[in-house]
Amino acid sequence: MRTMRLIAAFGALGALASTAQPEWRDPSPHIVRVVTVAPDVRLEVLDWGGTGQGIVLLPGLGNTAHVFDDFATMLTSEHHVYGITRRGYGASSAPASGYESDRLGDDVLAVLDELGLDRPVLVGHSFGGAELSSIATRRPERVAGVVYLDAAYGYAFDNGKGASFEQMAKATAGVNSPPPGPADIVSFEAVRAWYLRNSGITLPEAELRATEVTLPDGKPGPPRESPANAAIVAGVQKYVAIRAPALAIFASPHNLGPWTANAGPKVREALAQTDALVALQATAFEEGVPGARVVRLAHANHYVFLSNEADVLRELRAFIAGLPSGSAGRH
Repeated sequence: MRTMRLIAAFGALGALASTAQPEWRDPSPHIVRVVTVAPDVRLEVLDWGGTGQGIVLLPGLGNTAHVFDDFATMLTSEHHVYGITRRGYGASSAPASGYESDRLGDDVLAVLDELGLDRPVLVGHSFGGAELSSIATRRPERVAGVVYLDAAYGYAFDNGKGASFEQMAKATAGVNSPPPGPADIVSFEAVRAWYLRNSGITLPEAELRATEVTLPDGKPGPPRESPANAAIVAGVQKYVAIRAPALAIFASPHNLGPWTANAGPKVREALAQTDALVALQATAFEEGVPGARVVRLAHANHYVFLSNEADVLRELRAFIAGLPSGSAGRH
């Protein structure tokens, strides 16, 4: 569900500098693992360390596990934290097929097997909710619980009483922030500053480097091409029976950032329609998933773990503390 695209600005860059830049190193304190989940399909797995209850972070559509580089470190004092970059993105393999929601869920299960994780808590952002629901529907015994970070939409839960995936996609079509100008893409630091000014949140630099091409002069280039986006959307499945303890955090209503203050009437109308659908979906999930806790964070960004980090951490910790005794595995 990424709406902030950079590609429109790159035609203004001009000639590339000829001097190569020093190799950039990711400052996040993680170990990078590679896990084979199928023939010729290997996934990047980030391990931030920590002890206690295992937590596995799943990114949204178009993102990699590096989107959690900052958030993950807030959890390692109490948990052993991992992140998975799904097939099709970043350093993970990009096969031509295998993007149905259940297949992606199986990839996550294969990583749990390889790491020897006993009933971790799965935390998914945005389209990561599809993998959560796939596992919570088919293999609930493999997890202690599932946490949806603005992720419990139609691709994750659709009992016909909320907002369908198609309705949400139609409402959000064309809701995009203005593209950055030439001065905003002279460096990855400048791109991060542009995100902050326009959207009120910014992504870790490692995430930008994983999802955008790095030009020979070290500057950010256009988004990396992937077969995954369209294939994942085409492979959406319908889930109605979430059988694991669940926490769903909704950004309701959404705040997409300062850029919306100057948006035209069509965008404002689309945002209002989207917020109404989000409210409908939150109620449907609350009423349709027995025992689920649903939290509505007013005026939060879709990247709710970035815009409302303290709120998300509080709810996540309370959810884990309230899991049935013996349900939380350790690693």
